[in-house]
Amino acid sequence: MRWIDRPHSVVWSEGRDGAADGPLSAGELRGHEEKGYTVVPGLLSPAEVQQYWSELERLTGDPALVEDHRVVREPGSGAIRSIFEVHRISGMISGLARDPRVLGAARQILGSDVYIHQSRINYMPGFEGNGFYWHSDFETWHAEDGLPTPRAVSLSIALTDNYPFNGGLMVMPGSHRHFVPGQGETPSDNHRRSLVMQNVGVPGHDDVTELAAEYGIDQFTGAAGAGLWFDSNIMHGSGNNITPYPRSNIFLVFNSVDNAPVDPFEAEAPRPAHIAARDTTPIPRRGAR
Repeated sequence: MRWIDRPHSVVWSEGRDGAADGPLSAGELRGHEEKGYTVVPGLLSPAEVQQYWSELERLTGDPALVEDHRVVREPGSGAIRSIFEVHRISGMISGLARDPRVLGAARQILGSDVYIHQSRINYMPGFEGNGFYWHSDFETWHAEDGLPTPRAVSLSIALTDNYPFNGGLMVMPGSHRHFVPGQGETPSDNHRRSLVMQNVGVPGHDDVTELAAEYGIDQFTGAAGAGLWFDSNIMHGSGNNITPYPRSNIFLVFNSVDNAPVDPFEAEAPRPAHIAARDTTPIPRRGAR
């Protein structure tokens, strides 16, 4: 076993042990420290879900994005798989990143000012949506982006109902306590392949088997509007969607300003800024100047 025990905190604010200035309770923060993820049902109201779904549809049909390098398409069908740096493309999603329900929770978990390391809209269309193999985001963010520590947290907001059968995200609660090195050397421009089909920097079958035996597997399911906060180092993945039901979400990654990227630890050069931001300017709170 090549696992490395994590020496870093998961929740960096004092709120994990008591009251904190933000939307997450002390109990939720303690649970996040322990499990590595937190589900917030109804983070968005049904009316808000409809507004963001309309924005998703608008972006899908935007002719200006047809050849945009920030758009990733499904192999074979050519259907849109992801749109990256979406908080810079969409004013509505930029505002969501500053929403107190979102920004406040990110600041609670990371215990500092934060910036967007990565943002995207994920489309998993019915019948042809491809999943992602088991992986830890921090493995890539450390090796290819130069993040020194796993002081980053992701938020996935469901814009469609998440069922157990339409490719919902799976996590291994507690696995964030170990760093599991991926297999293979990082090739040049690995991001061009990994965003479509990830097969480098992922754990081996033995590691996945041992992690699953020790921690089990939970799945994020529920109605549209639910939010899932998950630690950058938690092992997670998703299966293909062969059902008629699409699964789309807004994905925001917050990194602490005290965890600014340096030179990549494994790759020859950092990934492009639309995938891994180098600008660490803190997100201002709504109303702040």
